[in-house]
Amino acid sequence: MSERGEGQAGTVMLAFVIGAIAGAAAALLWAPTSGEETRRKLGERAREGSEKAADAARQGREFLRAQREHLTTAVDKGKAAIEKGIEKGKDAVDQTRRGPKETA
Repeated sequence: MSERGEGQAGTVMLAFVIGAIAGAAAALLWAPTSGEETRRKLGERAREGSEKAADAARQGREFLRAQREHLTTAVDKGKAAIEKGIEKGKDAVDQTRRGPKETA
């Protein structure tokens, strides 16, 4: 996956997390509780959101790493298959040039 694609995925994830935190903060601000209780709840939610964001980012990096490894393996196998096909083609051309007498 390209650097640009990874950046876009990270941006979307970050926007989602920030939206979730903002929504939780707004809900707490309009809830009928004291200022101290609201600040405590906001602090807890902020920590939870931060932990969730870090976990989501870690999972995203692991997913991208695994996909990159799969893609690299597939490309390597494709290259090997092409090289093998080229060698078989060269052998067939050489055999054709030698003619049926020289094959043993």
